[in-house]
Amino acid sequence: MAQAKSGDTVQVHYKGTLTDGTVFDSSEGRSPLEFTVGSGQVIKGFDDGVLGMSEGDKKTINIPVEDAYGPANEEMIFTLNRSDIPEDIPLEVGMTLNMHEDGNPRPIPVIVRKLDDTSVTLDANHPLAGQDLVFEVELVGTKSPSGIIMPN
Repeated sequence: MAQAKSGDTVQVHYKGTLTDGTVFDSSEGRSPLEFTVGSGQVIKGFDDGVLGMSEGDKKTINIPVEDAYGPANEEMIFTLNRSDIPEDIPLEVGMTLNMHEDGNPRPIPVIVRKLDDTSVTLDANHPLAGQDLVFEVELVGTKSPSGIIMPN
């Protein structure tokens, strides 16, 4: 059976957890995740983790911060005056807001980290920045760059 290599398109089922067991994502009940190995479509540790797997293989991939979303960047945590956020937006610690920068049509997701009557601390880091990640992965399909679907 062919092993997944760089350039192959693979389909995987997965469950992603933090090291404390908290599930942050899963393909359960959905179609498998499809990506091209080595193309940068997924985080480096996940990409590297599927190399050498064959269809039907299952494994646990432990991904350190450096090969996941990187460390949290303190420069991406900032405080605004509460009055700078429209009053009709209800705020709660942990919620995600979308900010718009001048000239950038794409919103930037930020997480409310602290909140009081006069200020709001927002975090524009990826929600999984600074975290080691664990993935339970099952390779369910492989397609070589030639487009030939490899048999089971």
